Amino acid sequence: MKRLFRKTRPDGEKLTAKTFLLPAAFLAPFLIGLILFSVYPFINVFLISFKEGYKVLTGAFSGFGFANYEAVVRDPNFLNGLKNTALYAVIVVPTATALSLLIATLLNNDIRLKGFFQTCYFLPMVTSITAIGLVWKWLFNFDYGLINYFLSLFQIDPVNWLNNPAYNLAALCIYGVWSMIPFTTILLLAGFQNVNPQYYTAARADGAKGGRIFRRITLPLLAPTIGLTLIINMISASKVFSELFPLFNGNPGSAYSLYTVVYYLYDAFFVQWKLGRAAASAVILFVIVLALTMIQLFIQRKWKHY
Repeated sequence: MKRLFRKTRPDGEKLTAKTFLLPAAFLAPFLIGLILFSVYPFINVFLISFKEGYKVLTGAFSGFGFANYEAVVRDPNFLNGLKNTALYAVIVVPTATALSLLIATLLNNDIRLKGFFQTCYFLPMVTSITAIGLVWKWLFNFDYGLINYFLSLFQIDPVNWLNNPAYNLAALCIYGVWSMIPFTTILLLAGFQNVNPQYYTAARADGAKGGRIFRRITLPLLAPTIGLTLIINMISASKVFSELFPLFNGNPGSAYSLYTVVYYLYDAFFVQWKLGRAAASAVILFVIVLALTMIQLFIQRKWKHY
């Protein structure tokens, strides 16, 4: 045991049983919680996805194989969920990031009532998503919603956002952009705080204008933060689920046309009790999100040029 702890730490102090066990005792509650609520469920879901005919009450199954994956990839609802989730992410993530960058740029300047506007943009983060969803359901109402009233001011016919499958995804994307902006704005504002003001002072002294300063200084220095927000937002968009319940009364859109991958998982698990298929869809979503995250990290490293 003594030979095991003869190494020294970076600060020069010898690593003994006491110096090792004391930090380990402080970390133990976190590590135990991580193993019980993150590591074990992940491994269990991965194993269940290969168990054919799995029964949750008894834990019995007929054997290991890829039957669950074959059933999932052939299910039209899952394929529809993949398509809708991809469209949602492609529309919502860039739009929310661009709008948040604009808002963060404005809030980063010395404007009047700056604290008030920051509070307004932060409020959606501390409000129940279900309560907000009910408000948006009212805004999208065909007969007396404010959105259709605003459109009528421009002589545009009212849109049946929530009952016409052709407009369900648009309504979900509008709601998704709005709900994603607060957190993204906060992250970008934090990124602005790390930009040295001397860069702007030197650029203005050389006669650079606002647009050129933004392209040549702000965007390159914000690249790591923008990359982080894109990754976080992409992961969040791939898990779109809670927004569907208040807007469409717990259904995946009108006429069940707006399945998402997570809603498919929920339906397979809690409604149909097909746990193997639910686990397989969760693993497929994990692999897709992991691959996209790795691609984004690779692009982000190439994006750095300072």
